[in-house]
Amino acid sequence: MKEFLLGLRLLLGSGRGNRVRFILMVVGSGVGVCCLAVVLAIPGILAAQDARKAARDPDCSNGRGSCLSTEGDGLALTRVDPYGSEPLTRIFIARTGAPITPPPGLSELPVPGEVFVSPRLHELLSVDRGLAQLLPGKEKGLISAQGLAHPDELYAYVGARPDELKGGGHLSGFGRKDARFPTVEPSTLDILRFTLAGVVLLPLAVFLSVCARLSAASRMRRLAALRLLGLSRKGTQRVNAAETVAAALLGAVLGLGAYWVVNQLVARLGLPGFKWYPADGALSPTALLICLVGCPALAWFVGRVGAKKAAANPLAVRRSAVERPPRLWGLLPLVPGLGIVIGYCVAGATGNVPTDTSFSAILMPLAVVLVGTGLVLSLPILSRALARTVARATSSLFLGLAMRRNEVEPGGALRVATGLVLLVYAASLTQGVLIELDQVSKNTSPVQLYTMALDDVPEDKERALAKVPGVRSHAVQTVSWTDPDSEASTGISALIATCGQLRRMASGVEDCVDGRPARLLVPEQTYDESSKPGSVFPLHLRNSAGKHRVVNVQVPRQTIKYHDDTAAQMIASGTVLIPPSSLPDGFRPEDRATLSLLSSAAPETVRSVLEGIAGVDPTIEVTTDGVDAASLQQITVIKTLLAVGMILGLIIGVAAYLVAATDRAVERRPQVTALALLGARRRTLRAVQVAQVVLPLGVGLVLAVVTGKLAESSYLVTGGGAVFWDGDGLPLLVASALGVVVVATLGALPLIGRRIDPELIRRD
Repeated sequence: MKEFLLGLRLLLGSGRGNRVRFILMVVGSGVGVCCLAVVLAIPGILAAQDARKAARDPDCSNGRGSCLSTEGDGLALTRVDPYGSEPLTRIFIARTGAPITPPPGLSELPVPGEVFVSPRLHELLSVDRGLAQLLPGKEKGLISAQGLAHPDELYAYVGARPDELKGGGHLSGFGRKDARFPTVEPSTLDILRFTLAGVVLLPLAVFLSVCARLSAASRMRRLAALRLLGLSRKGTQRVNAAETVAAALLGAVLGLGAYWVVNQLVARLGLPGFKWYPADGALSPTALLICLVGCPALAWFVGRVGAKKAAANPLAVRRSAVERPPRLWGLLPLVPGLGIVIGYCVAGATGNVPTDTSFSAILMPLAVVLVGTGLVLSLPILSRALARTVARATSSLFLGLAMRRNEVEPGGALRVATGLVLLVYAASLTQGVLIELDQVSKNTSPVQLYTMALDDVPEDKERALAKVPGVRSHAVQTVSWTDPDSEASTGISALIATCGQLRRMASGVEDCVDGRPARLLVPEQTYDESSKPGSVFPLHLRNSAGKHRVVNVQVPRQTIKYHDDTAAQMIASGTVLIPPSSLPDGFRPEDRATLSLLSSAAPETVRSVLEGIAGVDPTIEVTTDGVDAASLQQITVIKTLLAVGMILGLIIGVAAYLVAATDRAVERRPQVTALALLGARRRTLRAVQVAQVVLPLGVGLVLAVVTGKLAESSYLVTGGGAVFWDGDGLPLLVASALGVVVVATLGALPLIGRRIDPELIRRD
């Protein structure tokens, strides 16, 4: 405790310069803690949203009639449809017995003809008139914040009669243990954690360490003097740790205050595709403990390690002895990390893609952290090796001076270049994650397919759906009847449509004749071997009166070349085309039959068609091929959070560079002054300063680009996507690295002042 108080007294009484450095340490720690708080708050925000989702979910309805119980006082039907890239959730409720406690956000349940909507949906209803077809009834009120995941959510409760909810589940109340549609799926959340660890947390640890090491040289000389006066080794380390801990603790408080302001402001303004209530962003006790205890603990460790040399050999510090060269153990993390990522890259190149995703989920983040740590620890070693080689080979004065300084003090490169090197490395990793997400969300199909169970669509509604504005074609898909007791029984797929309908469904239809059955041959698809010409298969039919008939379908010899434009390949090669005229009047397939509608894939057309379908029957369950509203929303959230991570990484990287470069320039003022008094020109000194920073930084950036691309490719290999190697992103990454070099060059130029102060070398 005495050493801690001594450290504080030295801080307060060591002059204006040290107090300014202390303030800079506090501000730097505050920036770091604020960034850390942002990262730690993200899981809490997502958990709060999921908790409200779980509390409002009908406990026995999943939208397909399956329930947790077979009894209840009402019926509930959930429908989730895409509204652009956002999910629109509608809960249809019909009461059949005793009153049911309303869900959070409502004071009462809607009766038939009433609708409760979220505030955002209320605003859209006044703009988009067609949206009212999805919400039949009169608006009764708004859903309060307790019943919404976030302020911009599209959510509605619709009152209905029991006979309108034929597929609804028995409702006994609201509330489930887990949300059916979480904001971010656990598997996707792992991607987010993986990326933020590389983009934010690793550079943040380096930045906090840099802030804790401000004015290290002058402090080491002061600590060496205390050691020579009789202070013990541990006492000397504690004195240095006192200053760093005090700065980190004050910085933590400042950072938490800054985070509170940021949370209140950004939560109200919102981020693209992601909004939350300010209360959701409140830090948990664990997060507060990490910020208030973890950061000072890191500062304590850095402070004790930083004072180790002054405590062990104070005379060498006071006499500015040459530092010992960095040990090769700094390369140890880089070797296994590169071994893992190279192994995955080789596996992807040879076609042996790993299938054990659980093992890769552990090994891949470990490799990313090892490579990132190895980049940091290898910079002094590589900087010294480069400096020795260049200094021996060059005849340039400024380059020789710069390289000899880097050879004597290789640790300077670690402090100055690390933040920017890690920034480029993290940018490559983030690019890989965005590529994987883009594979999931990208819909390149020119058409949009809508499918619904034929049993849910009576014949009159089928005709109405075919006439919905925007629908350019429709067809009925089914399969032949198969004997469930026979293992050898096989079936075929059938498509009931005319040639005109078929031509409006695809870009290419050849040899189609109206009224004649044929087999559809789809290029680049495996042909169904069961669909052999001459084979006979039974097709079960039923009419609106409930009468059944069986029609035997013989596979024809005629073929039609068909080019399927849908994303999910709607029609399989070998499907039998059956003209509607060949079926008995009023009879339709009854076994696993679906009605398929086709439209343009333009977002406005998709929205219009969905509204038109709801105008026919708002309770129909429609599957939109390639457009999963909940998944698209998750991907939007992940991309937004990744953008936040990159912004934080940019702030941390630039701040680490500015802090370290400025501090290093201040520490080197005596050497610069000495060179100026010996006759070195200001232009030469600036060239020396730039070379000292840019050359080791360039080596680190080359290594960051190479290792980053390897890590990105190995991540894509373990992700199981269609893209393993991303050559398109390399020019952007190289351009970013060159931009970093330019920024570092410009930042190094003003650090050589115009005024020569001999007082700086008076003691020397």
